[in-house]
Amino acid sequence: MRHIFPSLLSVDFLNLKHEIQLLEEAGVDGLHFDVMDGQFVPNISIGLPILDAVRSTTQLPIDVHLMIENPENYIETFAKHGADMISVHIESTPHIHRAIQLIKSLDKKAGVVINPGTPVDRVVPVLSMVDYVLVMTVNPGFGGQTFIDMCASKIKLLNDLKSSFNLNFNIEVDGGINDKTIDICAKHGANLFVTGSYFFNHDDYKTVTKILRG
Repeated sequence: MRHIFPSLLSVDFLNLKHEIQLLEEAGVDGLHFDVMDGQFVPNISIGLPILDAVRSTTQLPIDVHLMIENPENYIETFAKHGADMISVHIESTPHIHRAIQLIKSLDKKAGVVINPGTPVDRVVPVLSMVDYVLVMTVNPGFGGQTFIDMCASKIKLLNDLKSSFNLNFNIEVDGGINDKTIDICAKHGANLFVTGSYFFNHDDYKTVTKILRG
């Protein structure tokens, strides 16, 4: 089954509460919350005050994607402010095991993220620890980018490793996801889908959710 997580990076923040209500009515599976520090990625995005507002408005799972340096310094704070899922980049810290262990100790779902230029081999040592692997299918930092086709092979490789070693992590994709690219990713083994500009360019969230689920 395809699980749809609209990215709040593309939401209308002037009408945040109403937008979240519409997303709930559309039947989405959760909300993707991008945190950027202007250091690990060349952009700055939303933080704790917005997370508090989102958490107070909905019971939907909140998937916090930490695109920040040394994320282990902030994991506990984001967990306390309402994150249900927290993912950290393999490239962002030399202490990836510690970061994942910390997320799990807080009773949150733990994810590891790989950028388009990062080989899958980098995350193999932690695949048995994580609940999901997030494959970036654009270079992180900005919304509205075009899907990088070569990333599909990384999804397939992760799915093959999952089968070979009898692991049970989910495979999430983020970047350029639309009605065409979601089919490619699902075919290669992904089951969690972050969608931003494509989703919010539709006026009817119920219809676009149905389209993406296929």
